[in-house]
Amino acid sequence: MNNVNMTINGIAVSVPEDYTVLMAAREAGIDIPTLCYLKDINEVAACRVCVVEADVNGVPMRNLPASCVLKVQEGMNVRTNTQKVRRAVKMNVELILANHNRECLTCKRNQTCELQKLCDELGLQKERFDGEKREAHLDEFSPSIVRDSSKCILCGRCINTCRKVQGIGVLDFTKRGFRTEVAPAFEKSMGESECIFCGQCVQSCPVAALREKDHIQQVWEAIDDPEKIVVVQAAPSVRVGLGEEFGLPIGTPVTGKMAAALRRLGFDRVFDTNFSADLTIMEEGHEFIDRVLNGGKLPMITSCSPGWVRFCELNYPEFIPNLSSCKSPQQMFGATVKSYYAKKAKIMPKSIVSVSIMPCTAKKAECERPEMEANGLRDVDYVLTTRELAAMIRQARIRFDTLPDEEFDLWMGEGTGAGVIFGATGGVMEAALRTVADVLWDKDLDAIEYHEIRGLEGVKFATVQIPIKDELTDVKVAVAHGTANAAKVLDAVKAGELDVHFIEVMACPGGCVHGGGQPYVSAKTRLDVNPRVNRANGLYDEDLRLPERKSHKNSEIIALYDEYLGKPNGHLAHKLLHTHYEPKEAYKK
Repeated sequence: MNNVNMTINGIAVSVPEDYTVLMAAREAGIDIPTLCYLKDINEVAACRVCVVEADVNGVPMRNLPASCVLKVQEGMNVRTNTQKVRRAVKMNVELILANHNRECLTCKRNQTCELQKLCDELGLQKERFDGEKREAHLDEFSPSIVRDSSKCILCGRCINTCRKVQGIGVLDFTKRGFRTEVAPAFEKSMGESECIFCGQCVQSCPVAALREKDHIQQVWEAIDDPEKIVVVQAAPSVRVGLGEEFGLPIGTPVTGKMAAALRRLGFDRVFDTNFSADLTIMEEGHEFIDRVLNGGKLPMITSCSPGWVRFCELNYPEFIPNLSSCKSPQQMFGATVKSYYAKKAKIMPKSIVSVSIMPCTAKKAECERPEMEANGLRDVDYVLTTRELAAMIRQARIRFDTLPDEEFDLWMGEGTGAGVIFGATGGVMEAALRTVADVLWDKDLDAIEYHEIRGLEGVKFATVQIPIKDELTDVKVAVAHGTANAAKVLDAVKAGELDVHFIEVMACPGGCVHGGGQPYVSAKTRLDVNPRVNRANGLYDEDLRLPERKSHKNSEIIALYDEYLGKPNGHLAHKLLHTHYEPKEAYKK
């Protein structure tokens, strides 16, 4: 690709011809403010915050063009900090504020709000305009996501994330003119729409117009109740996200400090969802083996991601028989803690409050599904996101950075490297193959890393040779992340264009490491750092450090089957750890 030569604030730069001025300035070390911009997703120049002055070979460009969509040209001269630019940027932000709910001190995004940060950078100290406000709507009918139109700045980032990344398009601009707002069609609530509750819209929102439904108070009340035993599990991805809330670099593993913080918050038992990730592999891996050996429905599709399961139920009901009947690790853990653990610890199951810490907003909806119970008890009572856990740690005045590293509790606290990598796209498939291959080869294989299905390519494929019925067989697997990519895979299978045996789907791009409940990463930071890569690398590093890297070698899992469940996919395992799915319309509360 050819380069073009130009100047930005008097600095000569040479950049690829497909660059925008915003990208060229970034490369030259010049910061141009942005608000609606989200790299590769929302590049629409809606907010007009990134405007610049420019001329080409001495001929001035009309008005002030937006640098996020302005293509570089040979001989272009750009100025980003003239008085005219500064006045325009300040005016545009002030006009956004004129119609914005400015209750910043009590806002969920206080100190992580991109609009708040921009106001601080611009030195805005008073409200110049105080005009009429749009009618505010608070939509709290979803089990996972709250929409507050009073805080929406109409940037469109959530719309294009839902449409382009997830391929769903639940949100759009509705009404007209001054009354415009972002909402589902036909004045439906988020809960009544075909939203899959993945929370990618929440991740993309620069303010607090979209946020998770908060369960912090209910958890505090359970902890304070002397009649309750409050048990907590923490998902793999939380350990590579939580540290960011306390100033650590993106992707830093904080497993030991996380366990210590959970104890200091008052949880009675502190466990690791890696345990039930390993349990999921035992059940799901043996389910796959059974389908292959006995003519079951193929391709089998993983069912760990509740956003994906709902997407399938709503949009591809013909593939429901292909879904693994396994509950997710979150639900398996809850079912096991109120049965096996309660019996082992001599605790009344009814006294247990099961709390999970998840990187995912869809997990809040999953725990409410009517089928997610065993023996008349809900598997999981409350779900907190990584962000909510960080909020509780701050509320308890715990100095996270000074905490010692502590271990999880016994009996359900051991996890293997296979369980850890569940959080990254391709991780569930890789963990399953580590166990399936060992079982079918009937030996402990050394080659356990499947690099073909790692990384951020939207759809990945691999072929693994495994002996089936005394014949070497090519088992073909596919991995998709983001529901738009999942749709491509399913459409190809339906059309007879793709022949595979096993499919992993994660609803969120990058997998759970970029779930809707993970710490916010601003659009500006995303220009330099990809949180999906950094967090996934943190999980793979954890995998390498652990003494066991295969789920079937987890000593606590072995004990669970020996002492309680009997065998994978057995009668009791099916009763506790498996479920069913069915075609669905929009969620009804």
